This record gives sequence, C-alpha cells and structure tokens, in this order.
Amino acid sequence: MYTRELLNYIENSPTAYQAVDAAVKILEEQGFVRLDAKDAWELESGKGYYTVQNGTSIIALRMPAKRIDGIMLAASHSDSPTFKLKAVCEADTGEYIKLNTERYGGMILSSWLDKPLSLAGRLIVKEGDAIRSVNVKVDKDLLLIPNVAIHQNRKHNDGFVFNAQTDMMPLFGMSSAKGTLISQVAEAAGVGAEDVVSADLYLYNRTPATVWGADDAFFSAPRIDNLMCAYGTLIGFIQSTTAENTLQVWSCFDNEETGSRTKQGAGALWLRDVLERVCQTQGVDLRRVLPTSMMLSADNAHAKHPNHPELSDAQNAPRMGGGVVIKANASQSYATDGISCALFSEMCKKAGVPTQGFANRSDSAGGSTLGSIADTLLPVNTVDIGMAQLAMHSSYETAACADNAHLVNASRAFFETAITLDADGNYHI
Repeated sequence: MYTRELLNYIENSPTAYQAVDAAVKILEEQGFVRLDAKDAWELESGKGYYTVQNGTSIIALRMPAKRIDGIMLAASHSDSPTFKLKAVCEADTGEYIKLNTERYGGMILSSWLDKPLSLAGRLIVKEGDAIRSVNVKVDKDLLLIPNVAIHQNRKHNDGFVFNAQTDMMPLFGMSSAKGTLISQVAEAAGVGAEDVVSADLYLYNRTPATVWGADDAFFSAPRIDNLMCAYGTLIGFIQSTTAENTLQVWSCFDNEETGSRTKQGAGALWLRDVLERVCQTQGVDLRRVLPTSMMLSADNAHAKHPNHPELSDAQNAPRMGGGVVIKANASQSYATDGISCALFSEMCKKAGVPTQGFANRSDSAGGSTLGSIADTLLPVNTVDIGMAQLAMHSSYETAACADNAHLVNASRAFFETAITLDADGNYHI
C-alpha cells in the first residue's frame, strides 16, 4: 500500500524543484491555498495553506478549528546527492562532448556509472524586463558516465578510487553536439534558448523504479532518501483530521545533504518566521506554545545489510519492513532524547504501528540530519525517525514496501495527537 504512489512521486521528482511542484499539486488537490511572503496573511480556522521558498522548500499548515495551543510539525528534505552542472559545462575532447559537473552531497560515485542519465532543475529566463524561473525535466536518456574497461584498468575490482574531476564527467554527444545543450534543455522547458540567462541543472538517474523479490517485499528507485519520508509524512498530514487546538505543519527543506545552512534549508530562520506569522494572525505568542509542540524529523535510516551485518550495532540494527525507525545518537547528530522517544513511541503504539531503534556502532561515525539543526531555532521536543533502507546515497536505493504504510500511519497518528503539560511538568497525549 502506498508504494506505487510513492514511486510515481519519485518519477515526477528528479530534483528538489520538481519534488516541491509535485507536493504543491497534491496539496492544491486537497484545497490548500498558497501564501506569498510579500502579502498580508489572513488565515481561517480549519483551512489549509502552504508557502514555498526558492522553489525547493515548502511549508504546509492546517489551522486548528479553535485556537493554537501547540504545534505538531513534520520535517523532511527534498534534495538527494547528485551532480550539478558548472556554469560553463560543455567540454570538447576533440572526439566527444562531455559535461563538466561537481558533486552535490556525498554519494556512492560508482553507482552513477553506466546508467541512463538526464538533466533536470530550473532555467532562469528573461522575458522583456522580467526574470522568472522555469522548472525543467529533460525526459530522455541524454547522458551516461562510462566505466573504464577492465582490460584497461586491471585494478578496477581492487578498490579503485574515483576522481570526481576526471572519472565522473558524463558523455553528452559527438563533437557535432557542441553548443547544443542549452537549446535542448530550453526546448524541454518550452522556452527560447536565447532567453535563458542562467540555470541550476542536475543529473538524475533514469533507471525505472521497480517492486521486486520473491514476495514483492522490496522496492528500488532513485532518491528513496529522502523522498520516501517526504511523501509518507505528506500523505499522513493530508489524511489527518483537523485538530481543535493544534496547528498541524508539514515541511520539506532543501540542502540537507549539504548541511541545511541556506535560505531554503532547515537551518534558516524561514521556518520560525512562518510559524510566528501564523501565530500572530491568531493573536498567539509562538514562544508560549513551544513547550506543547513537537517536531518529527523524518529522514531514512540504515538497515542491517544482508552481506555486512558487522557494520551495524548488533542490538540497534533495524530491518526493512520492521516499522518506523527511531534514531538516536549521544552526540546529538539525531535530536531524539528520552522524552521525545517516549512520546512518539506511545503515539505509534496507540496507532498499532511497529517501531524499532537505530544507533551507530560506537567505533563508527554516522550521518546526521535536519532535526538537531532546525530545533536550535525552534526549541521543541524533537524525535528523529526514518525508514530502514539499503544503499543510502547510491543513485539507486532499496527499501521495503510494507514500511510505506507504517510511515503514513505513524505520521497521521503524530498529527492527530495533542500534547499537554500539567502543573508538575508531566506530558500527556
């Protein structure tokens, strides 16, 4: 359940620009109304709204029926590791035209070789005295990064080290293709090549997603990290009922893979600014509702690897299909603590959603995510969760079909929960 819908969302979301566009379409079909930052906001009880930053980050909210006594906020991210085209990107080797790229985020380089690739992102177009952004997806097999034959590199299977400047440049065409890239991308966007003044273009893997396994237990696709969490929390948000006294917020931020320190990242003031504006429309002081608010930071987790179980902590190694993973780290790479873990675990228990724990091996540094960054600006109880997957940061990743329903159900339970504090400082849900 939900797997085919997720794979359709991934297919339509080759970059963060399209991921936000696809989310906007889902929200508008449910009656959510766009808010522009430059306008005065007038918000009605029980109604849904959304606002977008830079075309790659989005915050959606549903106003409570009565008043704002707390906020239930889910946060995920729209970006994935890939390659971005440099400003001057066509490189003529004499025989071929290849494209000059640079890495975005930390990826498994070898997973990008010998795959059908193309370009997506946005073009910046000048029309008269107006400059506007046009999202684009080149929907054809346009590029490929070729491996070196084993006969020419006998050490290829002995730990070959890839150089991003020499080994990872995609082949675009024969020498006759020189100077045609922008015209091809502009044609896909439906604009004139002469009107394109700049671009943010990224490679994406066109290998089709698939459901597989003896019992169809698994699915594989590009960008499962983190579109699986973005989509699952969005559907849980859409399906949740309007709360009486809780502001329900779904958010998806760009640039998590590069540290979140951008105007559209979770480390920006944007999230807090939006929440302050919403609270002000209701005559509510945001600071007073933070103690009864909670953030669900959703970003996938490492499953126990079938060939390398030694890479996981034996007691804290989640399995695919085993339910929502609650991630914890002593150094706060994940924001989960005892209180947030207990609150979320109880929500899942009431909803009949299985949970499991994740921690890194004590002798191995793990990754991090946006939760600990976002709650430095919005200090609320935060739990870091994800779904167990294999091959994280590969161009083609794997997870379990059953976990899509687990995530949606857990997210819906989260949004439908109201947190209260009694006079003794005890939490109630």
